[in-house]
Amino acid sequence: MKRISLIVFLLNLLCLTIKAESQVIATADSAYMADEYNRAAELYLKAISEEGPSSKLYYNLGNSYYRMGELGKSILAYERSLRLDPTDQDTRDNLAFVNARITDRPGERGTFLGNSLDATASAMKSDTWAWIAFGTFLLTVAGVLTYLFAGAIGLRKIGFFGGIVTFILCAVSIFFAIRSAANAISDDAAIVTAPSTILSTAPRTPRDRSQEAMLLHEGTRVSILDSVKSTTDSVQSVWYDVQVDNTHRAWINAMDVEKI
Repeated sequence: MKRISLIVFLLNLLCLTIKAESQVIATADSAYMADEYNRAAELYLKAISEEGPSSKLYYNLGNSYYRMGELGKSILAYERSLRLDPTDQDTRDNLAFVNARITDRPGERGTFLGNSLDATASAMKSDTWAWIAFGTFLLTVAGVLTYLFAGAIGLRKIGFFGGIVTFILCAVSIFFAIRSAANAISDDAAIVTAPSTILSTAPRTPRDRSQEAMLLHEGTRVSILDSVKSTTDSVQSVWYDVQVDNTHRAWINAMDVEKI
């Protein structure tokens, strides 16, 4: 009897927790609809902190930041949303919309092959790729068994060649599952969140014009290659060695960017 009472108590506690969590999101949605975008953003951040990240919450957060005119934080939120669900077309559309409105226009990034592989990997979640790999593995096993034990020559040929095809598909699916998962957890990409920042030729604040590499504005995406700590006038700061595009590389203050 005591065990039943404990189970009922835990279920009631779980229901109250879910209700409270949902209330935060509902309040955030109401604030957004009432054009209270700053409050909505704060509540979405609270929901992410308390309930855990989700594609939908980051999507709504990105919308709130865009309405507030903070394009850098908006792009950052959309990018994080796509890390969790790369198939969300609404997030992709909004990200492209905001990217078209930022100041900087970096040149070509990466290689054609690498970009193509990433685009294919992001067509589905890593879990989906993994399930496809599992399914094609089962088909490969079925093909091998058909080849070994089927009596008819035609069935054995189907098992042999079908097993080869499904084995290749299984290997390809595993590759894209791994690549999709790696893209989702990588920490080598960041978004400029400061209104503007001057990049340096060395990991410190430029002392004169000759040490200024380039000027970047909020919303620009960069790839982090390395990081060092620098001390200037007893003030310690972190600097990232970043690649803006295939032809531009410099140092940026870590305070001016945020990792995706």
